[in-house]
Amino acid sequence: MHEQAIRTLKRRDERLRHAIRTIGPCTLAPSGLSPFHSLLSSIGHQQLHGVAAKAILGRFQALYGSNGRARYPDPDELLATPFADLRKVGLSRAKIAAFRNLAAGVADGTVPTLAAIGGMDDLEIVSRLTELHGVGPWTAQMLLIFTLGRPDVLPVDDFGIREGFRLLYGKRRQPKPRWLAEFGERWAPHRTVAAWYLWRYVEHARAVGV
Repeated sequence: MHEQAIRTLKRRDERLRHAIRTIGPCTLAPSGLSPFHSLLSSIGHQQLHGVAAKAILGRFQALYGSNGRARYPDPDELLATPFADLRKVGLSRAKIAAFRNLAAGVADGTVPTLAAIGGMDDLEIVSRLTELHGVGPWTAQMLLIFTLGRPDVLPVDDFGIREGFRLLYGKRRQPKPRWLAEFGERWAPHRTVAAWYLWRYVEHARAVGV
């Protein structure tokens, strides 16, 4: 699926070539979630460790499940959920406000449908979604990568991306976002795959005790 991107990145960047050989094939694929559900997931992960975010989102989805099957709510279901119930699953007040604002954004058309968003370019999507309270560039970029499968996205504000770069390139400190954005231009138009390998390299380094 990502063969061309991998060939190009290996040719252009020696350190990424090492990461690719170490980690193996890129398994990134679109999630199939709607934009609304994808953004709920990303907001849920904001400023939290992945394990904690997954646990909270699991309890949140369980509110709407039945017969042991959890699911994300529809916008109307979310807006009708009492504040106290959302707090009980571990959501902060700020995230509850962001969730509700997102649900309202579906109703007023700010959050496009999956069919409509397919015809929008990356910058247009980020600009439109960041009009919503609680949705910043990082959150919109997660949708571009994990839901829409856009090929040329580099979330330079992401801690894992910058930490992966530090480890892979043997740096003492994480790069500044602006510097990393400039450096990452050499990976275009395959910056999404490069980002995936930087994330995975952090996991690799932890596994081998680096």
